[in-house]
Amino acid sequence: MIRESIKICIVFFFLTLSLAAAKCQQTAPDLVLLNGKIFTSDAAHPYVQALAIRGERIAATGNSTKIKALVGPHTKQIDLGGRTIVPGINDAHNHLGIAPPNHIDLELASPDPAWPEMKAAITGAVLKAPKGTFINGTIAWKIFRDLEVDRNALDQVAPDNPVVLQTLTNHAWIMNSAALAQAGIREGQPDPLGGRFERSSDGRLTGVIREYAVFDVERAFADQTSEADALSELRRSFSEAVKWGITTIQDMSNDMSPERCIALLEKMPTPIRVRVMRMPGTTPAGRDVKEGRPVPHNSNPLITVSGTKWMLDGTPVEGTFASRDNPATVGYFVLHEQLTFPKDQLGSMLRETLQDHDQLMVHVSSYPPAAAMVDAMQSAGGMQIWAKRRLRFEHGDGLTPDLIPRVKELGIVVVQNPSHLTVENLNPDLRGIFENLKVQPLRSLLTAGIPVALGSDGPTNPYLNIMLASLDPNRPSEAITREQAVIAYTLTSAYAEFAEKDKGSLEPGKLADLAVLSQDIFTVDASDLPKTESLLTMVGGKIVYDGKVIAHQ
Repeated sequence: MIRESIKICIVFFFLTLSLAAAKCQQTAPDLVLLNGKIFTSDAAHPYVQALAIRGERIAATGNSTKIKALVGPHTKQIDLGGRTIVPGINDAHNHLGIAPPNHIDLELASPDPAWPEMKAAITGAVLKAPKGTFINGTIAWKIFRDLEVDRNALDQVAPDNPVVLQTLTNHAWIMNSAALAQAGIREGQPDPLGGRFERSSDGRLTGVIREYAVFDVERAFADQTSEADALSELRRSFSEAVKWGITTIQDMSNDMSPERCIALLEKMPTPIRVRVMRMPGTTPAGRDVKEGRPVPHNSNPLITVSGTKWMLDGTPVEGTFASRDNPATVGYFVLHEQLTFPKDQLGSMLRETLQDHDQLMVHVSSYPPAAAMVDAMQSAGGMQIWAKRRLRFEHGDGLTPDLIPRVKELGIVVVQNPSHLTVENLNPDLRGIFENLKVQPLRSLLTAGIPVALGSDGPTNPYLNIMLASLDPNRPSEAITREQAVIAYTLTSAYAEFAEKDKGSLEPGKLADLAVLSQDIFTVDASDLPKTESLLTMVGGKIVYDGKVIAHQ
């Protein structure tokens, strides 16, 4: 009897040890990152030294001693050596673009070239390019306001090559006859709602196209891109993204329908998270409200589909929806740029987003559409209906002080693009105009408690954009701190897609999306910020980019 009791006690003892060991193995993290400067984007604990990852989520944060104590026999360890970590960058406003590969992008000395420089560049390209090769050039105020530059002028320089001159903002193009034919645009082409194919006095197309007409042509060119070429271009985009520590891209799906975009992303597959946002076009009969609706919300763990964007105006940089011979200045267009849609369409957009339980995003670059949408929201229920729906103003460049309290009350999220804060560099005559007009606010929005997210919508480099946000060349009085800029690029960008409970900050329970940086972006000289790269990028605890600088197993 005593002997049997001893046996039972021994078995129980070893069983207890086995269970304890199993429990320890289960709770020990898979990976710990130690001895770093980790910016969490969590206001309560902005900086920690270390963090632990179990599976795809963060298990714990704290000092290195605390996290080291969690290590189990199979836990991998990375010594950061004092390096800086930030939450994975969430680019809240991106356009994943695809285009046929047979094109030449002109290199010009000036960001706002005049016609003689552009003409010489096109002439040189024609001499080198095979017949049929696309020639693309970027223009700004000077050429777009030069009435001599049109389809005929381009035909004389390049009769056998499609030529497209895109404004810096891509909201207006000037095309030659070959490019119009390649896009399927014929004489008598009706204008889409919110867009325009300009015509001369005899009714002939001038080659100047605007807003939703640009959208139609851009989609037509993208549709001519083969699957192989599209996949190659997307792979390049994602390869660039992970090297900068970008772990989420919110894609305004204008080049591709959501169906095609998702099919391509799943075939790659994408290494990072992608939110595909519907950006439908228009027809002469109205807005296409059905595009992308049959697409499932979650096609796989890394891809989501949600939100719909409409462009409510052009851009004041070139006055892209105003007559080309309008003598007004940029300052005038900031305050007076006309809406692309009749005002009653704004109410329809609001009803659709409520009906579809979808997030609405609107392109707002000047004052009139911002004020008009705020008025429409107030008429459609005000803060009681909209305060928690996170309607987004993309850009919000035309927000003036009188609109800020109303934007706050309605729960609007402003997604700003720091590269837009450099427009004064195009023309010395613009110096001080944005400061004087009290538009393009950043600091004022944050002070008012309005969520501000950051996205590229231009140069993708997030550290260039962090530099611009923290300097604000147009309105230095509205510059924000680098910490605020990182939060806007991470936690608030996640908030802007209703994902802040899962990502955007490095807190226990959240997805382990992060980037180990090549330098301390909070202390380096501002001019050095754009040189920053990621040494190690993780998505859900999985390494998606390794610069082979940090030792790990």
